[in-house]
Amino acid sequence: MNRTSLPRRIFSCTRSIFNSNIRKMATATRDPNTLSNYNVWRSTHITANFGILFDQKKLAGSVVHRFKSLTNAESREIILDTSYLDISGVKVDGQPTKWELLPSIAPFGTPLKISLDQGIKLDGTVEVDIEVNTTEKCTALQWLTPAQTSNKRHPYMFSQCQAIHARSIFPCQDTPDVKSTIDFNITSPLPVMTSGLPIKGEISQSGTQIYRFNQSVPIPSYLFAIASGDVAEAPIGPRSVVATSPDKLDECQWELKADTETFITTIEKIVYPYVWGKYNVLILPPSFPYGGMENPIFTFATPSIISKDRENIDVIAHELAHSWSGNLVTNASWEHFWLNEGWTVYLERRAYRHFSAIIGWKALSDSVEHFGHDHEFTKLVLDLDGKDPDDSFSSIPYEKGFNFLFHLENLVGKPKFDKFIPHYFTVFKFKSLDSFEFKATILDFFKSDAEASKLLNELDWDTWFYAPGLPPKPQFDTSLVDVVYKLAKKWETAGSSFKPQASDLDGLTANQIVVFLEQILRWEQPLSPELSKTMGEVYGLTKSNNIEVSNLYLQVGMKAGDESVIKPTTELLGHIGRMKFVRPLYRNLQKINRPVALETFEKYKDFYHPICRGMVEKDLFGKKDN
Repeated sequence: MNRTSLPRRIFSCTRSIFNSNIRKMATATRDPNTLSNYNVWRSTHITANFGILFDQKKLAGSVVHRFKSLTNAESREIILDTSYLDISGVKVDGQPTKWELLPSIAPFGTPLKISLDQGIKLDGTVEVDIEVNTTEKCTALQWLTPAQTSNKRHPYMFSQCQAIHARSIFPCQDTPDVKSTIDFNITSPLPVMTSGLPIKGEISQSGTQIYRFNQSVPIPSYLFAIASGDVAEAPIGPRSVVATSPDKLDECQWELKADTETFITTIEKIVYPYVWGKYNVLILPPSFPYGGMENPIFTFATPSIISKDRENIDVIAHELAHSWSGNLVTNASWEHFWLNEGWTVYLERRAYRHFSAIIGWKALSDSVEHFGHDHEFTKLVLDLDGKDPDDSFSSIPYEKGFNFLFHLENLVGKPKFDKFIPHYFTVFKFKSLDSFEFKATILDFFKSDAEASKLLNELDWDTWFYAPGLPPKPQFDTSLVDVVYKLAKKWETAGSSFKPQASDLDGLTANQIVVFLEQILRWEQPLSPELSKTMGEVYGLTKSNNIEVSNLYLQVGMKAGDESVIKPTTELLGHIGRMKFVRPLYRNLQKINRPVALETFEKYKDFYHPICRGMVEKDLFGKKDN
């Protein structure tokens, strides 16, 4: 059967869930990474009532789901995803009910089965109130001591729920195929930010503040976000603020205020108006494992984008673009992650797409090389049955997805593709979809255009969706990188006919220097240790405030066998937790000096977010491919 001919993933995997008698109950859904029976019940609204207990490093309280019945079968069981949770009671419509935790199924956690006294007919609703505390094994939360923050004054906590970590905060249908509105009622001694708009709070009986938020646009569980710490805010646009540690506020405001509103209006012209009300940015402590996380209302971002030259704020453009691609129109499962990330990179790159795409192609090539050219995780559409989505995380859905959309644009022509963009985002607004629905939608849109329809129907969709490895490389405009390609070429004769000087970099942006260093890293024959050291000294690369530049230079040095970069590498690994930098640095460090790599990880592992720590452990001690 031609899989791409199916409008939905009817061929999707059947999850096996064991009840208390170890009886299998099949739940045919299109997301293999959830144990919930969301095809029978659908959460439509969530109320999260939590106290943030810094001294105990946990969230304590309750979560209330409003569930809607999706069948006439009058099911009397609701099954939710959980992971390492402490559950103390469950009520249905205000009355205590039977519940049990079923046997754990790695890597997806422990299903919670809730029994109803009577079945509910189609479209009927029930309210389920669950008393729950997080535990020390929660994979979504990181708790920082005052010493781990920039001003050393107060503790800090933040969440990171993508891909399947929301289930370690509260029982839920932890799948991007389910979207709910959310009310947050959060008690904390420190300011709180969530993925909702703030509404009037109050003082609790204990004297701490109750912070209230509402998210009226339905969102999937992975966008549930919460952070609390010593933060201050400053405006960066007419509908935007930046929040961060008070001692970092001025520099963060300067970095973001010039471009944030321009980013918003640019994408609004491509798609349609921004629907979330406010677009704010929370600059987190350096252990945050990603460049940014597109939590609605408040993008969570790494401090590594604050480079004091405004060269790294493309991260903000990317997370903002997620306000349409991912947050409004969402991949139905992590097997179709490219629908979130490929579209977002495409929207982000409308200005300097060729220059950015050249940098992106290097990242794509590195990811394919890391996994292997025939690996499942190098495909656009994945098979994640029984696999942890975190293991598949790489630049591939971003860059291969972008290249696919760029190919479609070139195939039908940019003016025509520009008309398809708002149509696509309108059809699937507030919804989740898979790759086959995307294909059906673009074919339907162009069916009245004979030329475009013929080209799209003749396209080898199966190869794009399922072929591993690199896609065909487009012909990029190299005008912005030719100068650094020439400089990299000169380094092949460095020490003889070419004498490097600091003026070689005059007029180059930090991103052009990034391309220069990436060219050096591509050489099969690395620089000599002496030339690598010369490059760092003459160009001042070891002292760069731009981590995109400094981390690549350290990789050049380690590949060259220059032991002088080992110390600055270990120092950087103790100050940044962003996986984009941490994982390649550890991979290279263990090649030049594995004992130092292991010693460094042991020293700083508690600094890293649990997601980052787990992935580095797999890099250093053996990756478990499922």
